[in-house]
Amino acid sequence: MPEKQKLIEVKNLKQYFPVGGGNVVKAVDGVTFDIYKGETLGLVGESGCGKSTTGRTIIGLYKATGGEVLFNGINVHGKHSAKESKVLKRKMQMIFQDPYASLNPRMTVADIIAEGIDIHGLAKTKEERMQRVYELLETVGLNREHANRYPHEFSGGQRQRIGIARALAVEPEFIIADEPISALDVSIQAQVVNLMKKLQREKGLTYLFIAHDLSMVKYISDRIGVMYFGKMVELADAEELYRNPIHPYTKALLSAIPLPDPETERTRKRIIYDPSQHNYKEGEELEFREITPGHFVLCSEAEYKTYQSMYK
Repeated sequence: MPEKQKLIEVKNLKQYFPVGGGNVVKAVDGVTFDIYKGETLGLVGESGCGKSTTGRTIIGLYKATGGEVLFNGINVHGKHSAKESKVLKRKMQMIFQDPYASLNPRMTVADIIAEGIDIHGLAKTKEERMQRVYELLETVGLNREHANRYPHEFSGGQRQRIGIARALAVEPEFIIADEPISALDVSIQAQVVNLMKKLQREKGLTYLFIAHDLSMVKYISDRIGVMYFGKMVELADAEELYRNPIHPYTKALLSAIPLPDPETERTRKRIIYDPSQHNYKEGEELEFREITPGHFVLCSEAEYKTYQSMYK
């Protein structure tokens, strides 16, 4: 079996925001993980846990407070020439959460999609530019007649498809999808996720898929990372994480997924996560440790020994 190639390396990433009086909010606090070429890494957690901030810091929308992000070995937050910076921006793209706010209402769909093509000089003539726009529209399940319309003329699902076409226009390797389906009707969510899976197969894309819908994350992801208050508390293969959650917070999250059986739902008990149950000593060092192959948990030395005895 060939060794997996690291496309993204996130090392001890920190993103702190000042809130006055010398205080800071530690939105992302020492997060470390890799994303391999061709895979989808799902990132889940409650609202405010830092998952979207992690995505925005990885792509460079926020300057990291500490740590580093490597894309194909290049430090995203390092100093680059204008040419290197342009290549990085082309190879890493983002699909935003709100398909209503992320499209300029004064631009036609053709101009929205072609913006990256224009910036990076990917079309030599106007005809080539429009041909590329038509191809991208068809790729995401729309048609060429949509090119001269404006965003307000489309439904939420169609607008998100336009957002996907815009991201694809510059032929990226890596796409961060920041809650791309949360603003859509449930009936449309599966269509958008299936489109993303299809594009990944056809174009060899790598995704960071950020969401709070655990069922959908399991469906699209190869591996899943769980975030809590700015820290990654667990990371494992998708199947392994659902079958064998280790961290108490992950167990609480999974217990909240509704089941399509009213009888089971009536009797099922939710797990409530209480951080004090860890009983950490003051100043105790927590580390991201491998409990079973490929399954990492943020824990103390004592918890590590307990988890190992339970799960090995």
